[in-house]
Amino acid sequence: MAFTYSMADLIQPKETKMTLYFQDYSGGPNATVVEITGQPDGLLRFTKFGAMFCTDDPITEGFDESSPQIARAQGLYVTSALDGSNTHVLISIVFTNEEYKGSTLETQGTSAQFEQVREVAVVGGTGKFRLARGYVTFETIHYDHTLHYAVIQCNVTVLHY
Repeated sequence: MAFTYSMADLIQPKETKMTLYFQDYSGGPNATVVEITGQPDGLLRFTKFGAMFCTDDPITEGFDESSPQIARAQGLYVTSALDGSNTHVLISIVFTNEEYKGSTLETQGTSAQFEQVREVAVVGGTGKFRLARGYVTFETIHYDHTLHYAVIQCNVTVLHY
């Protein structure tokens, strides 16, 4: 059996690390997270088994909401543990900034809702992140209960070509 190799076979994957900030509103007129299963009172029930949520959070390069937007976090969360402790996360990080515009990172996995730091897998990507694999960690670093506003720090580590 003969094998042929191209130059692409010899290219090593690049490692990219970045820190992103999800600006998350779970209530109010500008909510970026809504419960698909719907509640008549408008309250989100993150710990209710089977609850499904859709999100479209702006992602900024810094902690502050007025920091330049570089991407959107678009996808679904499903409370997948009977006791409400875990959600299944399916999030596309869709880049809008000049450097990565049009590229995506696809994340998926079980997220322990009440842990300080949650980790899920990067299972793919497009554009500059084609064939990506790696992981992301999420940490809620700010929460304002009256505004239903959270800042979630997302640390990304990916290998890609």
